[in-house]
Amino acid sequence: MNDYSINLYLDLLKRCLLDEIYRDGSITHGVEEPYNPAARAEGRDWPRSAHTMVGRLRLDHLEKCLQSVLEENIAGDVIEAGVWRGGAAIFMRGVLKANQSIDRVVWAADSFQGLPEPDSERFPADAGDRHHAAPELAVSLDEVQSNFERYGLLDNGVRFLPGWFHETLPEAPIKKLSLIRLDGDMYESTWVALEALYDKLSPGGYLIVDDYGAVRACRKAVEDFRAKHGIEEPIETIDWTGAFWRKRLA
Repeated sequence: MNDYSINLYLDLLKRCLLDEIYRDGSITHGVEEPYNPAARAEGRDWPRSAHTMVGRLRLDHLEKCLQSVLEENIAGDVIEAGVWRGGAAIFMRGVLKANQSIDRVVWAADSFQGLPEPDSERFPADAGDRHHAAPELAVSLDEVQSNFERYGLLDNGVRFLPGWFHETLPEAPIKKLSLIRLDGDMYESTWVALEALYDKLSPGGYLIVDDYGAVRACRKAVEDFRAKHGIEEPIETIDWTGAFWRKRLA
């Protein structure tokens, strides 16, 4: 595909993933709301039908990071830790496939049964967290794979890591990563993913945190990890909650 065709395809893919076409509403903790274009664009609602809740700005930024990785030949696969219905991971596969990138895998890591109950003894910052009580966040592996298939993007370039992060990520058969996208909400999920994956991130690669602005425990996990490992690359904001930094080039 030429650049125009790629841009056209990826814009349509975003519109479908965000449900900007049929514009179904949202449901959060059992409360239904009509479609709100501003909330959907900013990733502030929990969509009833859309395959992602990250919003347009975070998808646009994800595209820029992936295009940078491809243009600059930053080595490694890409991963999303916390995939919900699969939308952002589907989009990553779409970007790679549209650019005819055949040597990178999209890893999709999730429990596929919602978030864990907080382990407040090991991770005090998670005390009182209620994400595990939200049934909207529990999406099965079969449903996520079906969503990939609907977009024609369930192929050998996608691999799934089902299970709790502390069980799957440390032993995952991943050699190098060029982009890490974390969407685990909690301190534990964020910390475990960073500990397991960050050393595999290539110089020049991107570390994206979906919940940095919205969830204090997530932000604390990021700050604690950066302090522990002496990471000084500046954190930049994407929108009201998303943030990222780029690993320093060697």
